Amino acid sequence: MKKLKKQTLLVLLVCMFIPFVAISQTSAPKVAMPTQQNKIIIDKIVDAAHYKNYVIDFCLTTINEAATAEKWNDQKTLETTESINYKNFKDAVYNMFAFYNEIDLETLLKTYQKDTAFQTANAMTTNDALAYNLEIFANDVVRGRYISK
Repeated sequence: MKKLKKQTLLVLLVCMFIPFVAISQTSAPKVAMPTQQNKIIIDKIVDAAHYKNYVIDFCLTTINEAATAEKWNDQKTLETTESINYKNFKDAVYNMFAFYNEIDLETLLKTYQKDTAFQTANAMTTNDALAYNLEIFANDVVRGRYISK
């Protein structure tokens, strides 16, 4: 009789924790994002550093490499090139600056605006996480993820 009670209790406990484990595995982690005011400053930093051009150039290089390796026709290459949209990558940049406060961002913006050398070798181009995200983005562009059908 005791063994039956223990088994019943064990089954009830397991049944209680299964939904908890299932929910915890399906909920996506929250990505840190800056405030609206900080996003405005970040956009100015991106403009001052010409980072949008850097992203587009990186994607074009990746597309051209894929087009050559896979022998794409001009139509596919053009279609893929036209699908490059910096807005699809913007959240990765925002996430990089999510933990900066407004004063730090303003200071960084002034540095970007004043120092032209800093515009080419800067926090965005040397950040490993952002570079990895850019590679993923460029490869997604090559795979046609952003081509509207």
